[in-house]
Amino acid sequence: MARMSGRGGAGCRIYLITPPVFEPAAFADRLAAALDAGDVAAVQLRIKDVDDEAWKRAIDALCPVTQSRNVAFILNDRADLVARFGCDGVHVGQEDMPAREARALIGPDRTLGVTCKGSRDLAMRAGEDGADYVAFGAFYPSTTKEVKNLLDPEILAWWSEMMELPSCAIGGITAENCEPLVRAGTDFLAVVGCVWNFPDGPAAGVKALNAAISTHA
Repeated sequence: MARMSGRGGAGCRIYLITPPVFEPAAFADRLAAALDAGDVAAVQLRIKDVDDEAWKRAIDALCPVTQSRNVAFILNDRADLVARFGCDGVHVGQEDMPAREARALIGPDRTLGVTCKGSRDLAMRAGEDGADYVAFGAFYPSTTKEVKNLLDPEILAWWSEMMELPSCAIGGITAENCEPLVRAGTDFLAVVGCVWNFPDGPAAGVKALNAAISTHA
């Protein structure tokens, strides 16, 4: 079982989220190319409005690709499927399952991430409820979610200074705009489009983002 490591490990790392729509078998090759191109801490499988069979097909195609490279394979929302299919953890939002319930379902040894938007109180509560990392965002306009209020990276700096629990920045992050987030001390950059839509392909996207992280660390 792969565990996400952040602060105290390799510094700021890529947290790669799957694109909104893809065909699992064909996408597995793109995922392998991305993971082979450079450091990635985790892959989150994020698919919406599909049945359990579609989840199973995607997990069967992508989980082995991810775990064989010692990268954590995280499900979005579906804590009930994590142990059943041998995944490494779950990420839940504030409108999804409560963190304590998710922790009870996945057990003590798997990774639990919680979306906290821009709330310090929600982040501290998530830590109390057993989260392994908290996610703040959005910091930039996103093509995958409607963003009403953009956050100041200062919240990442505050969290990094005050808390040991790792943080994850999310929302419209690219190699070109990640500098304030890296310098603020976030442990993970959650990204979608800047890898999967990169002009030269996902492998080049991972390389570009890792190069930017290294430059600004």
